[in-house]
Amino acid sequence: MKRPILFYANLLFLLLVQSAIGQTTAPNQKDFKLTIKPAKMAIKLDGVMDEAAWNTVTEVTDFKKKFPNDIGAAKKQTEVKVLYDDKNIYFGFKVYDSGTAITRSLKRDVGHDGMDGVGIILDPTNQQTNGFYFVLSTLNVQSEDQLSGSSSDGINYSWDSKWFSMTKEYGDYWIAEIAIPFKSIRYDAENKNWGVNFVRIDAKNFEYSTWTKVATNFKSYDLGLTGLMQWEEKPPVSSNNVILLPYVTGGASNDKQLAQTNTTGNAGFDAKIALNSALNLDLTVNPDFSQVEVDNQVTNLTRFSIFLPERRAFFLENADLFAGFGIPPIRPFYSRTIGLDKNGNKIPILFGARLSGNLSPDVRIGAMNMQTGRQGDYAPENFSAFTLQKRVLKRSMLKGYFLNRENFISVEEEKKNPLDKYGRNAGVSFNYSNATGTVGYWANYNLSMKPTVKDLNNYYEIGANYDSRKFGFVIDLANVGKNYYTDMGFVQRIENYDAIRDTAIRVGYKHVFSEISYNILPSKGKIGRIETSAQNSIIFNPDNSFNEWESALQIKTDFKNASSLKIALTNNITNLLFATRFTDGIPLPAKQYQYAKFGIGYGSDARKLFGWMSEIAFGQFYNGTVQSLGAGINWRSQPHLNLRLNAQYNDIQLPGVYGNRKLFLVAPRIEYNFNTKLFWTTFIQYNTQANNFNINSRLQYRYKPMSDFFLVYTDNYFTDPLFKNKNRALIFKLSYWF
Repeated sequence: MKRPILFYANLLFLLLVQSAIGQTTAPNQKDFKLTIKPAKMAIKLDGVMDEAAWNTVTEVTDFKKKFPNDIGAAKKQTEVKVLYDDKNIYFGFKVYDSGTAITRSLKRDVGHDGMDGVGIILDPTNQQTNGFYFVLSTLNVQSEDQLSGSSSDGINYSWDSKWFSMTKEYGDYWIAEIAIPFKSIRYDAENKNWGVNFVRIDAKNFEYSTWTKVATNFKSYDLGLTGLMQWEEKPPVSSNNVILLPYVTGGASNDKQLAQTNTTGNAGFDAKIALNSALNLDLTVNPDFSQVEVDNQVTNLTRFSIFLPERRAFFLENADLFAGFGIPPIRPFYSRTIGLDKNGNKIPILFGARLSGNLSPDVRIGAMNMQTGRQGDYAPENFSAFTLQKRVLKRSMLKGYFLNRENFISVEEEKKNPLDKYGRNAGVSFNYSNATGTVGYWANYNLSMKPTVKDLNNYYEIGANYDSRKFGFVIDLANVGKNYYTDMGFVQRIENYDAIRDTAIRVGYKHVFSEISYNILPSKGKIGRIETSAQNSIIFNPDNSFNEWESALQIKTDFKNASSLKIALTNNITNLLFATRFTDGIPLPAKQYQYAKFGIGYGSDARKLFGWMSEIAFGQFYNGTVQSLGAGINWRSQPHLNLRLNAQYNDIQLPGVYGNRKLFLVAPRIEYNFNTKLFWTTFIQYNTQANNFNINSRLQYRYKPMSDFFLVYTDNYFTDPLFKNKNRALIFKLSYWF
């Protein structure tokens, strides 16, 4: 790591060799093509498909198995037809089935795991770098999300857009009719070749299938494995694409610690303005996120802070433009720094604007500016972000960004801590992927700028991966300087808490991460697949001395009856730099510790009305021991009522004066869906580590598409002393989509 230029030179050589071999188009588009034709008459969404226009197009069928293995054709086939008019793209699905559908919920954005449904992947630029995913269940429950080249990490259906659908069951098959408005997606009206794929979720047979061939090692929504949708004529240009979403809120709160009771009222709006069919301007004035569910609490047994996902809708559209730099433990941009302090408390956002989308089919742009207000002693701040992405070769990206946080602190405040005045970050990244997505390389360089900071203020990284149907390999090398500050980002282990001095000390580090995985795909028997993986992470101090080693061996078995079994063994060697406290005893001294842990977990058939999971882990923990128990049960009265209880118990036992600690996290959740428009969710989180007992109850009424009424009650207590109230609030929010 002393000469990072050598890594870049080797990486460049590998890239030149790979590109010299040649690139091809997305592999599936040679064999999987459909032509989209105009509908000569109106299409009524009623789940019947009796319009004559449907008879003018040929269906695509012959879906292939994707999960739990990719051997052979789907047990139950699916047929899809596609049409369009001047406002919408229409998809008609005929889904052959074998009985009553499995549906976990009627709640919007619930996704497709464990329930029967279909999905549509759209890549309007056909560049395999960004697109859209629309999912519909048998009972007409909608979910949608944006896709990007980094969507391999998973999707959470947090992005929302307006589209229309209707389903109808016919015994041995069901019909889904879907209309996606052109104004709900971004596309180049000059481009007549779009990427497309279709997904079938057959929960009763525990099977995913896709129109194009998607190997089991890839996500079903992988943009590099789409088929080709060819337009006979250019797609219509979307017009009058201006969306206004005003809101009003009101409520009352009581803070027991401050002995204050307050009533509140507020108003603001969001707006979406399509500058063209591929470029969008988002505006927000006095945004309110009171309807957003609170974070799912977790027990943290590490020495470092944890990464929590963004849930606020304004930051989610085209989020990969800003958040797709670095790796999960090191993110230069992390939108939760805007409008929230480090403890998750709200800071008022006064206004903001964001420009995002495509300047051309292979160039994407993102620009954002947000202004916060003063909150007590917390000074106003301005956040700016700019990013540019250029597609090169076929699926590769050259990206750059600049971030700026300006703090409007007083002269006196600046004298106390000059580093608070501003924080700026810039970086470039190159991400290579071959056409099939099996080979990837990446390299990035990142710089931070702070008052008085002149050196050790960068973060650079290189890595490579190979991912075939059965074998996978990843290696990543990174160097983080101790003065690499990310006022708008997240770096997991750069701040080390010293329990003796009761302060956090910044220490740079270098890491080498590697993983090897192998999948076994039995064609017969009760096992769908067996995943084995071996991970290794080595951390070095800035002077190249050893800091920490963690290795893990994991085996996961997916059975064809939808149950799963997982076994894991981990081993750690830690050179503790500073005294650290995990219990109420005296801190562990700074020295080397070696410890190992074994864990096993089982999940039952998730398709059944009653399901359960259990996991147990035990072993060493620094110079002591730890026992961890986790359990969850789920019962549903399909499709309206869902009852869930998750619990976790950790028992840390350290020798003598170092103490012991028992941590409980209990989280029951009740969800009742009256229909596809009215939902009520209540969940409780009892967390002794955070000394918080939270009750959150939320009623949502979607009285028209994308227009909602929320009524939210939240209550927080201490766990010690138990049931001593901290605060409570009752809030409503009404929004309307124009």
